[in-house]
Amino acid sequence: MKTRLAAALCGAALTAGTLLSAPAATAQASAYPTSTFDVTLGNTYTRGTITWYARSVTVTGEHKSVSGFDCRGTSVFTLNSANVELDRNYSANVCGMSSKFTVPVEADVPGGAAVVRVCLDNGSYDAENITYLLCKRYGRP
Repeated sequence: MKTRLAAALCGAALTAGTLLSAPAATAQASAYPTSTFDVTLGNTYTRGTITWYARSVTVTGEHKSVSGFDCRGTSVFTLNSANVELDRNYSANVCGMSSKFTVPVEADVPGGAAVVRVCLDNGSYDAENITYLLCKRYGRP
């Protein structure tokens, strides 16, 4: 019984010591820069936010297709300062409705992507047959 009591007291003392010596949590971690994007073509669109990280970007937003037969998707490209493509990634397709998406894209160069190109595409499931309907470029803030 004395062993359990000693162990419990020792554990409580260690926990209290850890809590007292732990640094105070900051209110918010350093924020990453963001940009908004809007690529609208007729009644279809892709729009949202680009979050710029050191060696990648994440594009989050919503895209819309009016027709159930004409699907839409969002294609995202990262480019360096010389306009050389670093990487690309695609969202899931949407047909006859709107849907939210998140697309991570690498930019594995010092300083990360200088430019992100966001395209509203034809929603093809085959990467070889994607048609970019309208694209816009967004520079790193």
